[in-house]
Amino acid sequence: MAKLAIVTGAGQGIGEGIAYRLAQDGFAIAVADINIKTATAVAQKLNDAGHQAKAYQLDVAHRDEVFDLVKSAVADLGQLSVFVNNAGVAFIDTVIDSDPADIERLFDVNLKGTYWGIQAAATQFKQQGHGGRIVNAASLAGVEASALQSAYSASKFGIRGLTQAAAKELAKDQITVNAYEPGVVRTPLRDEIDRRTAAIHNISIPKQQANVLTEIALGREATPADVAQVVAWFVSPGASYITGQSLLVDGGMHFQ
Repeated sequence: MAKLAIVTGAGQGIGEGIAYRLAQDGFAIAVADINIKTATAVAQKLNDAGHQAKAYQLDVAHRDEVFDLVKSAVADLGQLSVFVNNAGVAFIDTVIDSDPADIERLFDVNLKGTYWGIQAAATQFKQQGHGGRIVNAASLAGVEASALQSAYSASKFGIRGLTQAAAKELAKDQITVNAYEPGVVRTPLRDEIDRRTAAIHNISIPKQQANVLTEIALGREATPADVAQVVAWFVSPGASYITGQSLLVDGGMHFQ
């Protein structure tokens, strides 16, 4: 059986890009998403292209579902090599107007979901006895907080801390834990962010997008493929000595 990579939130956007990129590197892909229709479509495209993939329905907010996913994917596709905690949600609102239900759901998916993914992957890696790679979705908003994205920024700051702590604990088992920090990536999630931000500022969506472009040194938005390249490097032999790190993929919006 091929080496297995599990990618959460792989039914669209960045997760879909990561699934395609890792498949090109020879991984069998467990395409996990809350939307089984989009996950199935991505898995079918991968299989049609000669790769090995299977779709799984998953809500990362539920710890038991994440652990069950790992068991099922290993049984179906082989030993786990890579787990990518990509699934995430966002909403745009002011701090004082943010709805408690939206805040709770965001933390359940973004921060707790990443926690459960680390737990499930590390448990499987330890059982296999040969280490592995965990890669988490942080964000530019977890390096420099964004207005109107208070909960999202807080969750991504949390993921950076969780990445570092897990890396320290799991290093003895040869498990590396790193994170990627996208800036502006054109995905359905970004479309909704732009729509809501434009509405709050009472400007057009094209104006909102143009304003953001002025903040990007390279002068363009990222594509999911841009982010996927970084994930592919984190799980490559060339990054075997890298752990606990978070890497910006933002075209030069923030410099560290």
